[in-house]
Amino acid sequence: MTRTYATDEQHERWYMAECCRCERRRHKAGSWPDGYVCRTCSDRAVRTRGTCPGCGQDRALPGLRPGDGAPICTTCAGFSQTFDCSRCGFEGKLLGGRLCERCTLTDRLTALLNDGTGHIRPALVPLFDLLVAMEKPRSGLAWLEMRRGQPGNASQLLRRLGLGEIPLTHDAFHELQPWRAAAHLEELLMTCGVLPAVDKYLCSFQRWLPGHLTGITDPEHVKTIRLFATWHVLPRLRARAERSHITPSVRRFAAEQIKHATAFLQWLGERDRTLASCSQSDIDAWYAENTEHGRTCLRAFLNWSIQSRRCPRSLSLPAMNVSRRAALSEDERLDALGRLLTDTKTPMRLRVAGVIVLLYAQPVSRIVRLIVDDVIRDGDTVLLRLGEPTSPVPAPVADLLLEHIANRDNMNTATNPASCWLFPGHRAGQPSRPDHLSALLNEVGVPAAAARGAGIRQQLLELPAPVVADTSWPKPRT
Repeated sequence: MTRTYATDEQHERWYMAECCRCERRRHKAGSWPDGYVCRTCSDRAVRTRGTCPGCGQDRALPGLRPGDGAPICTTCAGFSQTFDCSRCGFEGKLLGGRLCERCTLTDRLTALLNDGTGHIRPALVPLFDLLVAMEKPRSGLAWLEMRRGQPGNASQLLRRLGLGEIPLTHDAFHELQPWRAAAHLEELLMTCGVLPAVDKYLCSFQRWLPGHLTGITDPEHVKTIRLFATWHVLPRLRARAERSHITPSVRRFAAEQIKHATAFLQWLGERDRTLASCSQSDIDAWYAENTEHGRTCLRAFLNWSIQSRRCPRSLSLPAMNVSRRAALSEDERLDALGRLLTDTKTPMRLRVAGVIVLLYAQPVSRIVRLIVDDVIRDGDTVLLRLGEPTSPVPAPVADLLLEHIANRDNMNTATNPASCWLFPGHRAGQPSRPDHLSALLNEVGVPAAAARGAGIRQQLLELPAPVVADTSWPKPRT
């Protein structure tokens, strides 16, 4: 039997048409009462939901009302087809088997998390419930399809979890590659309670350290760096995580301490020196060759080496130089406040974050930890819980804050199924990264450190003089 294929002209005539919505010549997705529609316009229209102005029912609104073009339901528009899911009856975008996106996501996850008996692995049921319940199931389907065919993507990691090939421990996830996909899945498991909650930046450091040690050629250097990380860097990171939380800058500085310690040991080796034979002239030479940041990063390793007697105790380290950026002037602070309150082109989250820095002198690392419940409405008054007592929010800022809460970014997606954070991040159950938010604020003309300094100065000016004196002047020893 000879198979015939359509010519380009026949393909153009049979499958292509001008879309009645976007007026572009695209592949036909269907013939609707107002004409042919392309796939893009069809998907967008079917996902439009609300109260139909024709019949008053809450439904999908893919049709257009003649005259004003208002979205209306399929019944009022006279559609010959329906968009009801064949399983649950939900009206919306249909995929294979005329199933809606949520039912399709449910089937995909059921197959991936199957433990081999036809049922979801019991320990992973909370993860299944979390993903299926997301408000936008199409984002979950897109997440499962990311990097299709490559080892370590979301689907393959979920399949290995279902079969029990990956133990449900943090150490097991720290060894998985690619690390980004594994880290995100680990955070999802912590969000739904399958794994115990651990600071994600502590996990990030523990995942990074073995790879760094693998790249060191000298076994003695590997031993020294591992001891330094185990007995100095990691205990301080864990203490910080228990006390509050680890910020990206703290995580980055911990890694830089390890990197500079490694570089210093290699530098000593090039001078035919070891840590035990290191002299004061070696320390002075290294300080002279490196930047202030490099000296700061190495300082902890040198102090640890001296205290643990791995290098001579007679060594002394030069004093540190601390520099700070000057605070904004009061005119600059007021100008930035006015711009954030009125400039609608600036993203809402940056306007709100910038105003909190300028008005309340809060560090960005504290701002990203605020939750929606920290914004309290008491009648017509809006309060912000930054401590005790709560701080009143001026009227224009209150309106901006409430509008931001109603339209937050990164909500109800596969990466963040549900979030209580005032500034939700892309990662599951996590707020925005403070370093990322600080960089964005700097781009819109609100340098976080300088703006906070201006806020602190203004608050000091508004406090009574005895209060300021009692706070700033050191109390005598008893």
